Amino acid sequence: MVDDRLRTPDAVRDAQRWTAHNYHPLPVVISSAEGAWLTDVDGRRYLDFLAGYSALNFGHRHPRLIAAAHAQLDRLTLTSRAFVHDQFADFCRELAELCGKDLVLPMNTGAEAVETAIKVARKWGYRVKGVPDGQATIVVAEGNFHGRTTTIVGFSTDPDAHDDFGPYTPGFRIVPYGDLDALSAAIDDTTVAVLIEPIQGEQGVVVPPEGYLPGVRRVCTERDVLLLADEIQSGLGRTGDTFACDHEGVVPDMYLLGKALGGGIVPVSAVAADADVLGVLRPGQHGSTFGGNPLACAVGTEVVRLLATGEFQHRSTELGARLHAGLHELVGEGLVAVRGRGLWAGLDIDPALMTGRQACERLAERGVLAKDTHGSTIRLAPPLVVTEAEIDEALSRLAAVLAG
Repeated sequence: MVDDRLRTPDAVRDAQRWTAHNYHPLPVVISSAEGAWLTDVDGRRYLDFLAGYSALNFGHRHPRLIAAAHAQLDRLTLTSRAFVHDQFADFCRELAELCGKDLVLPMNTGAEAVETAIKVARKWGYRVKGVPDGQATIVVAEGNFHGRTTTIVGFSTDPDAHDDFGPYTPGFRIVPYGDLDALSAAIDDTTVAVLIEPIQGEQGVVVPPEGYLPGVRRVCTERDVLLLADEIQSGLGRTGDTFACDHEGVVPDMYLLGKALGGGIVPVSAVAADADVLGVLRPGQHGSTFGGNPLACAVGTEVVRLLATGEFQHRSTELGARLHAGLHELVGEGLVAVRGRGLWAGLDIDPALMTGRQACERLAERGVLAKDTHGSTIRLAPPLVVTEAEIDEALSRLAAVLAG
């Protein structure tokens, strides 16, 4: 029996009373989860079609990940990087091998991975490329979402993320996403990197035009500029390949990873690059108390081993085709457009019907949890352990919402 003190209205009220209002969550209070399913404090079950913004690619409480965490909790959880622990080398080596890179630098959150990439790119620009001190520039794209630190929001074009947090860090040039000519024109002798999402998640799962990413790779190589691929949401199996860049055969100079790397258990992020890039750092120049801690490495290593089998990439490809086929059948039946790749989709709902927020509220009433982005756009990102039957059920409930 559910404790009356935990009923949803009371729990929602208490959450609003004691926390800053930097989120506007749906009125659902989760108490347990497994696989692709969540259960609230009233015992109601929901299909999770957000998966923690791709942090739960392997579902809730994946047995292998939970086992790895339990085993490590009984041994060692934190040392700091002042010492070497026995999980560190395996994690870094196996992640580097997965990425095809020489070195890995572990941190905690996706935003930390982005900040790490910015620092490394600037230092590489000064020490290797020869950019005059203090003049390094980085090209970014409109509609980007790379995190919420003060540096990162300074080059966001989303007013909610950007406005009222200045003064902003200089050194960034913003160009339209998908416009190779504009990107090329923004590069000059001071440019050290292009920082880009292979697919823009927060913008509504926007896939760039075919040939764009290979074009960015070509321009970066020709102009001696680092290509930094933010695969924090798009990577680690989400799109049907290990990385979204893989779909067009693009190999960036640095992968920025996070979210799913922690298996939905602990925050883990990392950047992976070759020694001629990451090797510019020296002791004392960058770090983190919790970055690369034993618990994080134990879980992260098991994540890498799950990906090494190819099973989850295959599931994303096969089940993603089923998801997208079902969504495209709803275009003209309440949906205006569908975008995405693998088990990741952005849906534009007819704004005459409802907003994205209203759509998510109505989906929640029908037992499916999703997230709106902007206006009448919502995104779907079920865990890669979702089944065909669960996808069909979610599509049926979405169709019912659109039908009113």
